Amino acid sequence: MTLVKFNNRTRNTAPYFNNVFDSLFSDALNKNYSINKVPGVNIVESESEYAIELAAPGLEKADFQINLKKDNLSVWAEKKADDAAPKKNYSRKEFDYLSFARSFVLPESVDAEKIAAEYLNGILTITLGKKVDVQPESKEIKVS
Repeated sequence: MTLVKFNNRTRNTAPYFNNVFDSLFSDALNKNYSINKVPGVNIVESESEYAIELAAPGLEKADFQINLKKDNLSVWAEKKADDAAPKKNYSRKEFDYLSFARSFVLPESVDAEKIAAEYLNGILTITLGKKVDVQPESKEIKVS
């Protein structure tokens, strides 16, 4: 069995029309509005805390909502279009206002009182402090 490369374009068609139709069809097929874009996440663990980093550029601090319910941490963000902004005559517009939601199940070692969030340079960093486990002092027990 041999593989054959197939190109169904005719040679008489101008290259300009091929590019126009290719871009129209690829834009129509690739643009699926039902897919929500979810920001990438990094989770870092140190001895004293966990850090969740979400890449969410273009948002402001007021756009985020973070909730903790039992061991489930939920992060929401929504940016709405500004109706007061002046209208522009775009020939193509790819900027989009977004909303997303992410949830994280937290381990038992997280202290709910030591959770903080900071948004800087397009990165939302949520710091989760760990509980301090009180270990009993070790001692040697002699058999009598």
